[in-house]
Amino acid sequence: MSGGPESRGGRTAPPGVTPDDHWSHGGHGPAALNQPADVPDHIPGRVPHRDSRPYRALAAAAGALILALIAVTCIDVFGRYLMNRPFGGAYELTQMLLAALVFAALPLTSTDGGHVEVDLALHLFPPPVQRGMARLAGIVSAVALAYFAWRLARIGMAQLAEGTRSASLALPMAPLAFLGAASCAVSAVVMALRTPE
Repeated sequence: MSGGPESRGGRTAPPGVTPDDHWSHGGHGPAALNQPADVPDHIPGRVPHRDSRPYRALAAAAGALILALIAVTCIDVFGRYLMNRPFGGAYELTQMLLAALVFAALPLTSTDGGHVEVDLALHLFPPPVQRGMARLAGIVSAVALAYFAWRLARIGMAQLAEGTRSASLALPMAPLAFLGAASCAVSAVVMALRTPE
């Protein structure tokens, strides 16, 4: 941090915003587009929860899954076009890794408030109504995610009992369903406890 206790990146913090507040960095990332430099940063992705151990562990797991996806794709492409020996289970493994990535990232996105929201008319309502609508949206999302968690847990139990495996690599399918159930359950709790700004 440079430029004195009340500035960041050469800019002065707006009135009422302390140096510890997470205010706009002036155009870092797509979420900051068209955001004036002196507006406090309400982008949920820049808040202190990113320093928590569970958040960092999930982020690291999601990063590892992305690297695994890249590795599988590269191995398949090089094997297919350079050695005429494609990776036989690449398509199936890519599908499973992508599903795992989605489930690993779902709690992160829920915590960040990064889900797509259409709020074309939200500004027409007074702030208390806006907060009430945001709270209602969080509760509805939590209910939907809890239902998904329940269904995925039941699917996982059925797959575990039947010994369901993937077609090409014979990988067990139940762990992926249980991962999805846990992910949706955690995300449901996050959405239920989310406090509108």
